[in-house]
Amino acid sequence: MASAKHPDDIVTNEAALHFPAEDQLDHSKSLNEIIRNAKNASEVEHQMSLWQGIKLYPKAVGWSILISTCIAMEGYDISLLSNFYAFPQFNRKYGELTSKGTYEVPAPWQAGLSNGMNCGEIIGLFINGFVSERFGYRYTVMTCLTLIIAFTAIFFTAQNVETLLVAEILCGIPWGIFQTLTITYASEVCPVALRGYLTTYVNFCWGLGQIIGVGVIKSMLGRTDEWAYRIPYALQWMWPVPLLIGVALAPESPWWLVRKGRIEEAKKSLLRLTSLDRETNFNADDTISMMVHTTKLEEKITAGASYLDCFKGTDLRRTEIVCMVWAMQNLSGNSFSGYSTYFLKQAGLSSSRAYDFALGQYGINMGGVFGAWFLMTLGIGRRSLYLYGLMGLCIMLFILGFLGLVPESHRDAGSLATGAIMLVWACCYQLSVGTVCYSLVSELSTRRLQIKTVVLGRNLYNIVGIVCSVLTPYMLNPEAWDWANYAGFFWGGSCFLCVIYTYFRLPEPAGRTFAELDLLFERGVSARKFATTKVDVFEDSVAGSVMEDHAAEKRAENK
Repeated sequence: MASAKHPDDIVTNEAALHFPAEDQLDHSKSLNEIIRNAKNASEVEHQMSLWQGIKLYPKAVGWSILISTCIAMEGYDISLLSNFYAFPQFNRKYGELTSKGTYEVPAPWQAGLSNGMNCGEIIGLFINGFVSERFGYRYTVMTCLTLIIAFTAIFFTAQNVETLLVAEILCGIPWGIFQTLTITYASEVCPVALRGYLTTYVNFCWGLGQIIGVGVIKSMLGRTDEWAYRIPYALQWMWPVPLLIGVALAPESPWWLVRKGRIEEAKKSLLRLTSLDRETNFNADDTISMMVHTTKLEEKITAGASYLDCFKGTDLRRTEIVCMVWAMQNLSGNSFSGYSTYFLKQAGLSSSRAYDFALGQYGINMGGVFGAWFLMTLGIGRRSLYLYGLMGLCIMLFILGFLGLVPESHRDAGSLATGAIMLVWACCYQLSVGTVCYSLVSELSTRRLQIKTVVLGRNLYNIVGIVCSVLTPYMLNPEAWDWANYAGFFWGGSCFLCVIYTYFRLPEPAGRTFAELDLLFERGVSARKFATTKVDVFEDSVAGSVMEDHAAEKRAENK
């Protein structure tokens, strides 16, 4: 395995490649042309405005939106699971009679069902690290959609809570694959100007699935038979078939094709992602040259392409940051918020009013994505949005905790205030941490190790989610710890630690090409100086050596 090298230490040695003398001139012209084309494409991306990017890449926007919509299936099921715990019909079927004369799914089984899904997702994520990089994004998504169709039947026919657990584990496997593959596809089919928007659209899909799930459950409140919970499960079949047809027609990621050495196919795929508009001086050959240059640069910097390589050299820092960006979504109180309906019901609201608040919260989840887009168009960076968002969340979690001190005589007012704060919390979360996370994790990892790095990050998210899924039901269940609002103090303290980490470790990737980010990490630039540090990925010591190695590989292939 080749060892990683600093680009400035690389010396161009054309003689070492043993080219025939008569080929030296053509060889030099070829290298210079590739470097020149790559530089032209990089400059075009830097100068491209949001509107120009939309006009040039409308097909990429459409295909990215289609594949990202696969995440809506997971959002739908998660909202079903967490909101079913406040659903009387579901509790009568799968719960137990409590000392208060009502039916409740016991806290251990609440934790078990949520953790079953998380365990399945962890398995699926690790599988994705191998499968999607080997077989491509399209075929991986199509296989997962087919599995979802089969596994949904287990939900629909489940007669006990044990069968539900099996369904959660099995469906978690393809959902885990969707969690990272949709983000990496979105980041690879669009230019810098669109990258932040298309990657964060994934969060909109979460909200879309969640709000549909809550709406379906609320519409079933009037039913008293088993179809009250079987119909919501059956509606999971509405997603896979149309998505399967769409994905079958989608182009493969040109970055993935370049990594596989399939340059001509990469160009065809790129042309399928763009329009014929030439207003931005777009040139497909230049863009492919930029992808080749970036890929070869990463091969120079990165020791290899295995999971182990994510923990070596500069990639260790990138893996750490990606993992923490994911984990901080849960550590900032998101797990607590996910039980909003159940929490509000325990705080004193009726089932119907609790679901009304949940609908409002999930509606905010969707609207928050557009709000985050607006803030990004104003020039606010990902790091700033993430940091200030965490500060706002921390303050509101402590407010929730203090609302627990409201006397019993004012419980109704305290419950409404709690619901209002949770809606404001959801708005702040979606304007910052919940949305911007998806852009950060896709940008801060190398193309070469992106899938595996994002997989590791999302798996830490799931592991932290398992811990939170164990703790949260106990915090809120009246038959367990019964903390109610006081849980806000616990999550507020956790969120404060996240603020400290973000300030010192999270860099700003906005406006940078993938190659520029590679060099910033390679040179050990401080997170707080990322936005202001200038780098040139086409300086002679970097570009010359990278493309010499590429030429040497081509020569070896032709012998």
